[in-house]
Amino acid sequence: MPVKNRFAELLPEITEWRRDIHENPEILFETHRTSALVAEKLRAFGCDEVVEGIGRTGVVGVIKGKSNSSGKTIGLRADMDALPILEATGLDYASKTPGAMHACGHDGHTAMLLGAAKYLSETRNFDGTVVVIFQPAEEGGGGGREMCEDGMMDRWSIDEVYGMHNWPGRPVGSFAIRPGAFFAATDQFEITVKGKGGHAAKPQETIDTTVMASHMVLALQTIVSRNADPVHNMVVSVTSFETESKAFNVIPETVTLKGTVRTMSKEMRDMAEMRLPEIAQGVATTFGGSADVNYIKGYPVMVNHEEQTEFAASVAAKVSGDCAEAPLIMGGEDFAFMLEERPGAYILVGNGDTASVHHPEYNFNDEAIPAGCSWWAEIVEQRLTAD
Repeated sequence: MPVKNRFAELLPEITEWRRDIHENPEILFETHRTSALVAEKLRAFGCDEVVEGIGRTGVVGVIKGKSNSSGKTIGLRADMDALPILEATGLDYASKTPGAMHACGHDGHTAMLLGAAKYLSETRNFDGTVVVIFQPAEEGGGGGREMCEDGMMDRWSIDEVYGMHNWPGRPVGSFAIRPGAFFAATDQFEITVKGKGGHAAKPQETIDTTVMASHMVLALQTIVSRNADPVHNMVVSVTSFETESKAFNVIPETVTLKGTVRTMSKEMRDMAEMRLPEIAQGVATTFGGSADVNYIKGYPVMVNHEEQTEFAASVAAKVSGDCAEAPLIMGGEDFAFMLEERPGAYILVGNGDTASVHHPEYNFNDEAIPAGCSWWAEIVEQRLTAD
C-alpha cells in the first residue's frame, strides 16, 4: 500500500497551499489569515461541518464516511503557527512578515492535512467520522490545551487522535515512532538573586550577586547528576544570566537567571520542581543573599498510547515500506494535551537533509507531502474500514 496516486496528482496544488502559508506566517494565536484559508478550503472540499474559533483561532472540519455503523470518530491534528524568527532561506516564497517564519514546518503539516481532507471528502471510503483539527499556538502558547478546554473532544465524540511532525535528518517520506513517553515535558524557571550592590573595588562591603548566581548555575546541575536516577532522561539548562548593571566597576544588586527543565516522567518533573527552588534558595542563603524562584510548568510529557502507536507504525510501513523506532526527544510538543484526553499516537515523517527545525534556513520539504497525506488517509481508511 504505497503512496496514493491521488496525492501525486494533488502535489502541485498542495505545494501551492504550503508555500502560500509559508509566505504569510502568523505566530501563536494570531493565525487569522491561515485559519480563514483553512476554513475556506474545508468548505470548498465539501466537509459536512466547519467550525472556527475553537481554542481561539483553531479550525475543526468534520467529514462523514459512506456509513457510520461503527459509530467511531477519529481526530487528525495539524498545527498552523509560525515562529518569531527572521527567515534566511532566500526563497522566492520566503516570509513577507519581518521577524516571523515557518521554521518548524507547520506550513507543511497544515497543507498535508488539507490534502488528506480533500481526498477523504472526495472518497469517503470509510465507516465512521473524521474530525480534522487545525491548531494554533503550538510553539509555546498551548493551543492544543485550549482546544481541549473548549470541549473539542466531547463535542465531536472523538475516540482517537493522531498527529504528525516532519523531521530533518530522516530520509524524505520515511517514518519513525515510539510508544510511551516520546517528547519531554517543558518547564521554565526564573530566579531573581538578591544581594547588596556596591563598588567592585570593595567587594567586602557587598553581597555579591554575580558570585552567588554563578554558584547557583553550577549547583542546579546536581539536580540531574545527583538527584535524578541516572536511567531517567532529564535536562536542566540555565540559558540567561542578566544583571541591571552594564558597568565594569559595579557589583549589581540583583541578577536574574532564566532557563528550562526537560523531563520524561511525572516523577522526575515533580522532583525537579521541588529541588530547583531548594537549591537556589540554599545557595543564596549561604552567601547572605536571597532568591525568588518562579517555576512555570509548561507542556506535559507527550505519551504515545501503545495500541494506537502499533497501528500508526503499521500504516506508515505500508505507505513507505518501513517504520523506524524514533529516539526520545527532549523537545516539547503540545499534542501531549490531546493525548491526555484521548488515546492516539504521534509520528515523525522524514524531511530529508535539510536545516534543523527552528533554524532560520529551515524549509519544509514538499517531496514529503505525498507520504504524509497518504499516512493521514490510510489511518482513516484502515482504522474505519468500510464494508
